[in-house]
Amino acid sequence: MSKFFLLCAAALALTSAKLMAADPLDDTMPVRGFCIGAPDPAHLDRFIDFINKELGPRHVNTLILRVDYNYQFQSHPELTEGNALSLGDVKRLLAACRTNNIHLIPQINLLGHQGFGASENSLLRKYPEFDETPWVKNPEHYKWPNPDNLYCRSYCPLHPTVHDVVFACVDEVCDAFESDAFHAGMDEVFYLGEDKCPRCGGKNKADLFASEVTRIHDHLQQKGRALWMWGDRFIDGRVTGLGEWEASYNGTAPAIDMVPKDIIICDWHYDRPDLTAAFFAIKGFKVISCPWKIASVGAQQADDMIHWRQTSTPEIRDRLLGVTQTVWSGVGSFLNRDYKSEPGQTNSWNCLLATLAEVNKAADSQASK
Repeated sequence: MSKFFLLCAAALALTSAKLMAADPLDDTMPVRGFCIGAPDPAHLDRFIDFINKELGPRHVNTLILRVDYNYQFQSHPELTEGNALSLGDVKRLLAACRTNNIHLIPQINLLGHQGFGASENSLLRKYPEFDETPWVKNPEHYKWPNPDNLYCRSYCPLHPTVHDVVFACVDEVCDAFESDAFHAGMDEVFYLGEDKCPRCGGKNKADLFASEVTRIHDHLQQKGRALWMWGDRFIDGRVTGLGEWEASYNGTAPAIDMVPKDIIICDWHYDRPDLTAAFFAIKGFKVISCPWKIASVGAQQADDMIHWRQTSTPEIRDRLLGVTQTVWSGVGSFLNRDYKSEPGQTNSWNCLLATLAEVNKAADSQASK
């Protein structure tokens, strides 16, 4: 047999192997994700075991880890929180994800969620000049609602040196995770363009939000990385009736028409399977639906995504990427509580199982045709 035919046979065998190795679920639901707080070192082994025994075999192919400042930063060690992951810990997580064909994406909350309630995160503790609302004092006993509308603080997007610090941390954590994508959070931004802020007071809040999103996007793009973010600030809460948590009441919604279209939107709705993923896709964004703990909501979001992908134009279909299960606790709490719960209980583990069951059912139905 000639060398030419040998090369052709080898190429055909390689192509066949790749086709056989491709996950048949990918056509039904390209993104099947899981989002959780990054483990501290004490729970690292258990979490890697969970990746190997549960996420991989269940064909979860995307893992968003909310790292924030729980990493041993070299660029800004003063920002490292206690019990933070080391570079070696991250490489172990990365190896487990690669073994299971899981795309690992780190997250640091930018703009909003700079702490929670009465506690700032390390960025605002170490750099209080970045605070958008320094005049708002932490209450002795936090409760919501409160007169200051304090839920989570924001950094001022127009502070002249804030991006020097946060972008150094973003770059370092992306390098550590060897990631081609970064999740910037940016949900539930209640403080933005405050009147008392000497830099952005009185400015249009949609302009401010769009400028910050675009600045983060452009920084990531310089290094070949995609921006992922939550989508709630792009939705008008009054027009849709979704309220101030799942949507915006402070004027940021028009920013949706001011930002780059290659941003990946994570569209979260936890109590009802609201149909805003279609809105984002029609606007030109790739979008992922995100449930939390109600199994019927996760299952319906999966069904809706599958239906839209089956009935939409190719242009819209390619923007409807899938679903990502969110977990709003640390790894230890999740593994000790939700993961060990009985079937039927309302929690993120049972929601994930119900969501994946719908995806598997649709994929099996498609394969049988």
